[in-house]
Amino acid sequence: MRKILHVDMDAFYASVEQRDDPSLRGKPVAVGGDPGRRGVVVAASYEARAFGVRSALPMAQALRLCPRLRIVRPDMARYQAVSRQVFALFREVTPLVEPLSLDEAYLDVTENAWGEPLGVAVARRLKARIREETALTASAGVAPNKLLAKIASGWRKPDGLTVVAPERVEAFLRRLDVDALWGVGPVTARKLRELGFVRLVDLRKADPAALELALGRHAGELLRLAHGIDERPVVPDRPRKSVGAETTFDEDLTDLEELRRVGARMAERCAAWLLRKALGAQTVTLKLRYADFTTVTRSATGPPVRTAAEVAARAGALLDRTEAGARPVRLLGVSVHGWVGPGDEEPRGQLLLPFPPLP
Repeated sequence: MRKILHVDMDAFYASVEQRDDPSLRGKPVAVGGDPGRRGVVVAASYEARAFGVRSALPMAQALRLCPRLRIVRPDMARYQAVSRQVFALFREVTPLVEPLSLDEAYLDVTENAWGEPLGVAVARRLKARIREETALTASAGVAPNKLLAKIASGWRKPDGLTVVAPERVEAFLRRLDVDALWGVGPVTARKLRELGFVRLVDLRKADPAALELALGRHAGELLRLAHGIDERPVVPDRPRKSVGAETTFDEDLTDLEELRRVGARMAERCAAWLLRKALGAQTVTLKLRYADFTTVTRSATGPPVRTAAEVAARAGALLDRTEAGARPVRLLGVSVHGWVGPGDEEPRGQLLLPFPPLP
C-alpha cells in the first residue's frame, strides 16, 4: 500500500511577510496590488480570511470587507527562496516529490530516507523540520493515494495533520461533498448538484452514460474517484503546459496599436525563453479580458515560432480576431506551447515558466 503525503504551506506568501515583519503578526494581511490601480489579492493571512478576504479578490473589495487590512506588495524572489528551502527538505526524505506550486507538493514516502514505516511519522518529522528551518507552518495529509492526501491536507488548516488510513477511506469519503473531488470546480459542482449529486458518494449511483453526456470525457474519472480509486503516481518535476506573460492595465485600453506594443513585449519574453532552451513553439495563445470581465482566448497552431517577431506576428493576428479596439481591454496575455527542438517538427514535453506581470 502506497503512503502518499500532500504538504501545503499555510497562507504561504502572507506567512512569509508576517514572519519577516513583526508588525504584521496577528494582523489581517493581504499580499497583492494597489487597490487604487486594480490590484488583486494574491494571498491572504488567516486573520484576513476571517473577514472573507481570499486570493483573486479585487483589493478594493478586500478593503471594504476588512478596512484594517494591511496590504503588502509581493516579493517573489523572497518567496521562491523560502520555497527552495522547503523543497530541499522534501527531497531529503524522498526523491519522489511532485511540485504543484511554490508552496505545495505530493511526496511518495512508501520508501523514505528516514526509514520510517508510517507515513504519519514522516509527516510529523517533516512538519517539525519545516518549522525549524523556516519558522513557518505547513499542513499535511497522509493517505494511500493523491486524491485523499490532498483533501486531507486541507482538513485542519493551519498547521494541521490528517491521516486517512486504508481502513478509514470509506468513512472519510462519506463525509465529503462532490466539490471535494479532484478536478471539480464551481461550474462542474453546480452541474452535479443540478443532477441531484450533492455528496461525493451520491455519484456512485450515477448512470455512466448519462454522466458522460452531462460532463464529457471526465465522467469516468470522477466515478473512479468517487470510489476513492486514484492510481496516479507521484511524478517528480512533472512537465507543464506553457510559457508566457500577462498584465492587467491600470486603465482600460482601447488603442489597438498600444495593445500590439504590449503584446510585442510579451512576445520578446517568450522568445527569450525559447532561445535559452533551444526550442520552438507550434502554438501561440492570446488571452484577453474586456472591461466587463468577459475573458476570451484565441490560439493558432502552425510552423514553429522561435523569434520575438514570429511570436508577435502570430499574437497580432489573434488580436485581430477579437473585439479589441472596439471594446475596452483590462488584461492581455500571450503564451506559447507545443515545443519542438532545433531540427524537428513534433511537439515535445511541455514546461511551465511563470513570468511576473509586466510593469
